Amino acid sequence: MPESHSSQTHRLLVVGVGSIGERHLRCFHRTERCQLTFCEPNSQLRQTIAERYPFARAEPSLEAAMEGGGLDAAIIAAPSQLHLPIANQLAQAGVHLLIEKPLSTTWDGVSELRDQAQQKSLVVMIAYVHRSHPAVRAVKQVLDEGRFGRPVQLVAVVGQNFPTYRPAYREIYYTRHETGGGAIQDSMTHIYNMGEWLVGPIERIVTDASHQILEGVTVEDTAHSLTRQGNVLGSYALNQYQAPNELMVTVVCERGTVRIDYGKLRWSYMEQPDTPWQHHAVQVPERDHLYTTQAHSFLDALEGKSPSPCTLADGMQTLAVNLASMRSATSGCWETVRIPSA
Repeated sequence: MPESHSSQTHRLLVVGVGSIGERHLRCFHRTERCQLTFCEPNSQLRQTIAERYPFARAEPSLEAAMEGGGLDAAIIAAPSQLHLPIANQLAQAGVHLLIEKPLSTTWDGVSELRDQAQQKSLVVMIAYVHRSHPAVRAVKQVLDEGRFGRPVQLVAVVGQNFPTYRPAYREIYYTRHETGGGAIQDSMTHIYNMGEWLVGPIERIVTDASHQILEGVTVEDTAHSLTRQGNVLGSYALNQYQAPNELMVTVVCERGTVRIDYGKLRWSYMEQPDTPWQHHAVQVPERDHLYTTQAHSFLDALEGKSPSPCTLADGMQTLAVNLASMRSATSGCWETVRIPSA
């Protein structure tokens, strides 16, 4: 990692140590910039994680972890419907926050968190980890620089075999929309967020979604969306059962085309017809690399070294897209993406 990271030690709490919470615990430890505590109400899981990561203090509840104060920041990795109640309790105590995606499944508590964050000058970052991928960052930079002119179209094609990577999907949050389940809130939300970062906010969306293959659940495992993002026309397609683990995002601009390809670990561009793609390899040695990069970004934001790569406002925008997409999947109509004013 860059040598500019400070030796300052931050007192961090990880709330919930299911698979993603455990990953955050491990990756923040890798930064060597934290003193870590975690809270987990499931006694068996708490004991397992405590034995696996003896460097972290284990507590049975949020209240026990907060007792006596002293926390600088918290990572909220509880089920999605609990994000806002936990975030507001921590924000009230002046604790900076990294909140797992999606921000929530409803708007309840969002305005309260926004107000508290403003009043207390808190860093609130949403953990859309694709913003830490080096290929995405490289494409974001060239688009912002205007190298290829104005973006006019975005096409995202994404798929993986979800049971391979989350074999317990039938027993976790994924089974219900109310807890953040289904392809739209679980996976497509990452791609919406990435597309918004690259070419601007989604203003209108129409989505077709269905349960096609995944056994043991009834929520959608496939989603296709068309979007309007200012002058950019977007197309997003995702499934959670195919054998190839792939993500390809193509942005067509006035004077060239740019492409992100996770499977080939590169980003590419082409400026003229019938010319070769110009490829640029990126390094992602293993999956934890992205989460460790995200951890450093959060800690840098706490120290005022760099802005948060995904702010609370960004997370609210993508929450609005998630909800509009799910409404559209039910209504079959185009939906306007709106953030409540109050």
